[in-house]
Amino acid sequence: MKSRFQLSKKKWENVHYKQQLPHDQLEAQKDEVIDNSLLMNLNWFKQILGDNDDFNIRKFTIFGTYPAALFYLSDFADQQSLNQDILKPLMSVPTHLSGKNIDRDTLQNTLMNEVLYHSKVLLNNNKAELVQSILKGETIIIIDGFQEAFQIGTRKVEKRAINQPETEQVILGPREGFIETLSTNISLLRYRLQTPDFIIKTLSVGEMTKSQVAICFVRGLAEEELIKEVEYRLSKIEIDGILDVGYIEQFIEDNHMSPFPQVQSTERPDKVVGGILEGRVAIMVDGSPFALLVPVVFNQFYQTAEDYSSRYLMGSFVRIARILALVFSLIFPSIYVSFISFNPELLPTEFAVAVAGGRAGVPFPAVIEVLLIEVAMEVLREATVRLPKQVGGALSIVGVLVIGQAAVEAGIASPITVVVIAMTTIGSFATPAYSAAFALRMLRFPIVILAGVFGLYGVVVGVIFIFNHMLSLKSFGVPYMSPVSPFNNEGMKDVIIRGPLWWMPKRPSFLHTKNDNRIGGNNTKNNQPTHSTSDSEKDGKQLRKGDEDGTT
Repeated sequence: MKSRFQLSKKKWENVHYKQQLPHDQLEAQKDEVIDNSLLMNLNWFKQILGDNDDFNIRKFTIFGTYPAALFYLSDFADQQSLNQDILKPLMSVPTHLSGKNIDRDTLQNTLMNEVLYHSKVLLNNNKAELVQSILKGETIIIIDGFQEAFQIGTRKVEKRAINQPETEQVILGPREGFIETLSTNISLLRYRLQTPDFIIKTLSVGEMTKSQVAICFVRGLAEEELIKEVEYRLSKIEIDGILDVGYIEQFIEDNHMSPFPQVQSTERPDKVVGGILEGRVAIMVDGSPFALLVPVVFNQFYQTAEDYSSRYLMGSFVRIARILALVFSLIFPSIYVSFISFNPELLPTEFAVAVAGGRAGVPFPAVIEVLLIEVAMEVLREATVRLPKQVGGALSIVGVLVIGQAAVEAGIASPITVVVIAMTTIGSFATPAYSAAFALRMLRFPIVILAGVFGLYGVVVGVIFIFNHMLSLKSFGVPYMSPVSPFNNEGMKDVIIRGPLWWMPKRPSFLHTKNDNRIGGNNTKNNQPTHSTSDSEKDGKQLRKGDEDGTT
């Protein structure tokens, strides 16, 4: 005996699944045009979008003579613009047209050029494109007897204010960050790149979401092959929906199994503009506050926009500290395990005695001890990220203090182990790019295991494997370790240290830009007044020598 639920389910399937889905109907009629009968168009649009409560059809007559209908989504279109700029001038004859004979032959031209108070109006007769424009927030006007519809841009989306970036905060530099609206993000780039060579290309990605994806570059700087490759990879994406720029990243990266990111994501407009001026291509998605930069090399992940806003001595010092913290966060726990388990003779005698005394009551080997504390720190870090801001900070501090002290008193871990893991965690926070820091956090575990099995040999072998993997990576055809490998003298001025701006007159050679000069002949430090002719000539010779070294 069938249950009532099974009978109702079968009845529902018979009623609804025999009907063709609206998406399938649009696919089947994607090349068809609208009918010249208003009634036929009304029935067709109701069939496609009629189940939506926010889909509205407003029937009216143009100038009291021509029947027409207006189609829009009430929660997505600007109601004030609909009333003031569209319906009001269409329903009553404007004063400048009173007394004139407006026949059917000149109606469309008159409405387009003399009546509609809107900047974004075009004629379209494709059924599928008109439905898609309604779903984007635009308004459609169909007039009885005409086989073309007016497509008007009335989209209105509530958006948050432009605030300081949450993940890439700086002391010196702009305080603006991207938001979720693509048009606003493009305007932030236009504000900084006021040149006609700055190009924006858009395409739609996602079978259902139809997300707008923008490709941003400067023509003449970005390599043509790179632009074509970006467009090709984006066009090959086949997925129902693109909800964030991270979806795009997973489809376009070269090596999907590598822990290292091959695309740089950022929410800072100044960082995106800096990358575009070097010859890179930026990718943005409507609905995401992040942008992608391609191609990318590894040294970009420990560089910040603040490095270039500050004086080069300060920027170089902070960058070196950041690199040391990066290396520290990767191998410090494994070196500690190898010293304690295999090579205690490498430690100073007093320090070795202190460490041995601290580990006297610990029942686990050093490798198990380190892994337990590392896992606990990762769980605690994830918990603090998911908690509300009001309690997240307090939990992270209290959790570290309480858990660390309790683990030491319970004999699960030694004090020196807690100190090592704490210093490692702090070092990982110094890496500006979250994706790169996460890769180092992942790789820390296998290196610790290798150190627990083979000692220092395991650490060395693990680091060699990591470097070998990084040397094999490419990002859109660019070697991941450029300009270290292949070596480029000009590019090394911005790898370990941040050289003065006048030391770096060339764009990165691995980007193969047509115009590789970013500092002109007179736009250099040596353009400043000098006190002696000999000093000026000496500086000029040094600059010319630097230019020759940077030629590719």
